[in-house]
Amino acid sequence: MTEMICAGFGGQGVLTLGMILATAGAKGGKNVTWIPSYGSEMRGGAANCNLKISEGEIASPYVRKIDILVALNEDSIMEFGKNVKKGGCILVNSSIVENIPEFEDVTVIQIPANDIAMKLHHPKGMSLALVGAVIAYSNVVSLDAAKEALVEYFAGKHANDELNFAVLMEGYKYLKEM
Repeated sequence: MTEMICAGFGGQGVLTLGMILATAGAKGGKNVTWIPSYGSEMRGGAANCNLKISEGEIASPYVRKIDILVALNEDSIMEFGKNVKKGGCILVNSSIVENIPEFEDVTVIQIPANDIAMKLHHPKGMSLALVGAVIAYSNVVSLDAAKEALVEYFAGKHANDELNFAVLMEGYKYLKEM
C-alpha cells in the first residue's frame, strides 16, 4: 500500500492531483481511497487530500504514516513533513518553495512544477507535472492509466488532453532524468 498526502493552497490543483492519481489507481485495478480537506476559502486557503493506493484491502482511508508527501508550498512541508515515515519521500514544488527543511531518513526531491508547466505554455497544469513526478518516483500507477484518468477528469471542461498529458510527461521525464 502506498499512502500519500498532496498538500498546498486552494487553487493550485492539489485535489486534482490526488483525484487523478486515485482514478488512475482504480483504472489499474487497485483499491483506492481519496479524502479531500480544504478550508472555506475558494483560493488561497489550505487544501490537502489523503490518498491510498493498494493491491489489497484498505482498512482506513486516513493516512497515518506518509510514504509520499507532495508539497506545493512551504506550509505543507511544515505541517506534514514530520509525518513522512523513514524511507519515505517528499516531492516539493521547487518553483515556489524556497525553504526546505532537512528530514532524517527522508528523500526530498525538488521538482520545478510551475517552470515545467510554463515551458509548455500551460500554467494551470502545474499539478500535472507533479502527477508525472509521483509516477516516475513510485510507479504506483501506470502512465496509461494516468492518461485515461486525465481524459476522464477533464471531460466536458474544454481541456486540451494532449497538452495536459505533455505536462504530466515532462514532470515524469524531469524526475527520471535527475
